[in-house]
Amino acid sequence: MEGLLFYHEGGFVVIGTIVNTLAILVGSMMGGSIKKGIGEKYQNALYNAMGLAACGLGINAIVQSMPKSTFPVLFIISLAIGSLAGSFINLNDRFERLTKRFSKGNLSQGLSTAILLFCVGTLSILGPMESALHDNHTYLYTNATLDFVTSLVLASAYGIGIALSAVVLFLWQGSIYLLSGYLSSFLTAELLNEVSLIGGFLILSSGLSILKIKDCNALNMLPALFVPIVWFIIKAIL
Repeated sequence: MEGLLFYHEGGFVVIGTIVNTLAILVGSMMGGSIKKGIGEKYQNALYNAMGLAACGLGINAIVQSMPKSTFPVLFIISLAIGSLAGSFINLNDRFERLTKRFSKGNLSQGLSTAILLFCVGTLSILGPMESALHDNHTYLYTNATLDFVTSLVLASAYGIGIALSAVVLFLWQGSIYLLSGYLSSFLTAELLNEVSLIGGFLILSSGLSILKIKDCNALNMLPALFVPIVWFIIKAIL
C-alpha cells in the first residue's frame, strides 16, 4: 500500500497532494504570523472579507450546479437529512470542544470554513484521481495556489490553528487517491454536480455565520454531502 501511495509507473504520484498540503501549511504559518500584529479593528475587517468571500463562493457553486442537477429535490432532501443527522450527533459542539483545546478564540468557525473550502470542490476531488490515474497534477497545483491564498487570509483572521485543515485535506485527498481505481467509474459528472451543489450551500452557510447574519451550524449539515452518494448507490443497485 505504501508503494502505491508514493509510486506509480516509476513516478512520484502523490506529489500533487503534498504540494497542496504544504501550500496550506505555509499559508497558515504566514497568516498566523500576520495575525499577531493585527489589531481587533483589522481582524474584524478580515472576518468580513472572509465571510463575503465564502458567501460568494457558495453562491457561485449553487448557481453553476443547480441548473445541471438531474434530481431537482435531492439537495433539499440531502440538506434536511444531513442537518437532522448532524444535529443528532451534535457535530458542531463536539468540534468546538475539540478546537478549544488548541485555541481560546473562535478557531472552530474558521477551521470548519477552511475544511469546507479546501475539501468540498471539484479540484480537490478530481485532482487526486487525475494524479493517480493519469499522472496529471495540474488540478492539484491549481488547487494548491488557491488554498495558499485562502489559508493565509483565514489564518490572519483565526490564527495558525487553520493549519490543522492541512491534515484533513491530506487524508481526504490521500483516500481518494488510493481508491481512485474504484471511484473513477462511480464518481460521475451527475454525482459530482450534486455534491458540489450541496457543498455550495454549506460554504454559503459558513459565510453567513462568519458575517454573524445567521449561525447555521454548517458542521451539523456536513452529513448532507453523503446523502447523494447513498442515493446514487441505491439507484445503481436498483
